[in-house]
Amino acid sequence: MPATVVVGTQWGDEGKGKFTDLVAQDASMVVRYQGGHNAGHTLVVDGETFALQLIPSGILSEHVIPIIGNGVVVDPGVLIEEIDALESRGVSTKNLRISGNSHLILPYHQELDALYENHLGDGKIGTTKRGIGPAYADKALRIGLRVQDLLDSEIFKKKLEITMRYINSLLTQVFNHPPMDSNEIAKVYLDDFAPRIVPHIADTVHLVHEELSAKKRILLEGAQATFLDLDYGTYPFVTSSNPVAGGACTGSGVGPLDIDRIIGITKAYTTRVGAGPFTAELFDQVGEHLVDIGHEYGTNTGRKRRVGWLDLVMLRYAARVNSLTELAIAKLDVLDDLEVIKICVAYEFEGERFDWLPHNQSLQNHAIPIYEEFPGWKCDLSETKKRSELPEEAENYLNFIENSLSIPIDLVGVGPGRHQYFSRQN
Repeated sequence: MPATVVVGTQWGDEGKGKFTDLVAQDASMVVRYQGGHNAGHTLVVDGETFALQLIPSGILSEHVIPIIGNGVVVDPGVLIEEIDALESRGVSTKNLRISGNSHLILPYHQELDALYENHLGDGKIGTTKRGIGPAYADKALRIGLRVQDLLDSEIFKKKLEITMRYINSLLTQVFNHPPMDSNEIAKVYLDDFAPRIVPHIADTVHLVHEELSAKKRILLEGAQATFLDLDYGTYPFVTSSNPVAGGACTGSGVGPLDIDRIIGITKAYTTRVGAGPFTAELFDQVGEHLVDIGHEYGTNTGRKRRVGWLDLVMLRYAARVNSLTELAIAKLDVLDDLEVIKICVAYEFEGERFDWLPHNQSLQNHAIPIYEEFPGWKCDLSETKKRSELPEEAENYLNFIENSLSIPIDLVGVGPGRHQYFSRQN
């Protein structure tokens, strides 16, 4: 049985964790394929809230093998904290497996992240300063250390020493920052972290293909989203990896012919954190209402999210670059109290209409949204169990999205709880 990819279609925070957890009920393995602990996802199960950063959402299902794939960058200290937090709440992590080819985040990556951001001044990107970008940069420079290096202390020390020559010259000569001690770093990583991480290291590509050969369904989970993709997002206000569905192949070792289902996750409106273009952004009381009702604050950073109406121009682009087979709509219930709901259907710039995302980002920055308006449904959707139970106004809203994109909506979230959703099947 082939693989399913779950991918965000906006700027992240769409609710991928919840829908991944739902879809994982039919999977034997969930693979996180990119990103690091800069991307959190929140799950609410039986009234309990679980905020995960590195460990895949499938960890809450006992039958699922959770995999951290080779495309992920791993801060072992954060991973251990997450393991301990889950175990303390009765969630077993014994089946967690980590690719030996995934790269390590080291203390100097976090230092450099902050230094780079400060150096940019008014042009700062809005990074979480958790070392993600510098770790991926070292991977591209071929001076990074990988998780498998924890298996051999001599190799780890030798590689670290070589890398630190470059790192310390960068710190001291470019940023006037004190050098960092490779021996201190090695001691922490080898003495404190390695004993906890090594039992989870595995050949994850082999494990994944064993599941595929056994005709079992596997789920590939991305962090961040399409418009934070290094190649396809609103560069430079992006992440340092490829969250799009194509990244699932390189970040997990699954070939494209083994994927038959690609679920695009979107909120019923749009949010983003940090700087960058946002054509359908709201600056009024409706925007504040969405922030308040939707609890739009970052899982990791606590930063208030920017909010706006649903943007079909973005979704058309996301559908193309991800080859979406279906959509999942999160937080439809957040719109419950609104008298009027809008959808951005196109952009306008100097009298020209754009139904597709303009290739020139300067144009995107100055485009004006063109909206379609819909009457609100003004009722509580939180206990909806079937699409047929929706009020006519909510059904019309979903139909308009489906017809505009020619993509079916399979799952719809109507609250934070695990049970608060409905699908076409029920």
